[in-house]
Amino acid sequence: MMPYKKRIYIPERFYHIVCRGNRRDPLFRNVSDFQAFLHILQQLYEKYPFELASYCLMNNHYHLQLCSKEVAISKLMALINKRYANYYNTKYRLTGHVYEKRFYDKVIDDKEGMLEVSRYIHLNPVEAKMVKLPEYYPWSSFIYYRNGNSSAPCYMNINSLLDYYEGTTTQKREKYCNTVWLNTANEMYHP
Repeated sequence: MMPYKKRIYIPERFYHIVCRGNRRDPLFRNVSDFQAFLHILQQLYEKYPFELASYCLMNNHYHLQLCSKEVAISKLMALINKRYANYYNTKYRLTGHVYEKRFYDKVIDDKEGMLEVSRYIHLNPVEAKMVKLPEYYPWSSFIYYRNGNSSAPCYMNINSLLDYYEGTTTQKREKYCNTVWLNTANEMYHP
């Protein structure tokens, strides 16, 4: 058996994290499952501060654009996944693996990478033909960019993306959302 490749942890850097359900089974079966996962993020944030630039919880996998300032990504992800797996197995009276394998992670190198990963994450439900526009999907962070009135959870740092744009906060939100929508339009007309 090959040993796991050691993960590289760079504090202050964002990572694209992807986690899938075992056998591609659902990770989230209903609204309360999505809410439980977000609640776990909230609880862990209080003990191990981290930032999300974007996230999207799909039925059988999830994406996080994550920066952990103090704790290694692998430790933080182990805590998130262990807590959620315990919740899931208890609720559905299951045993064994909830996740397919170790989470995927890739360090994000620059501004273009940050924006590209966030667009990819926010467009996931559109690509999966679950919604026409990213703001219609309730389990992603796009709403915090789209709607200035939505109060983002404490672990969300929308400025990690908005700071790449010039102008007022409203203008920055608009510019960011336009780049996501532009990609949506391109996908619709160039399948």
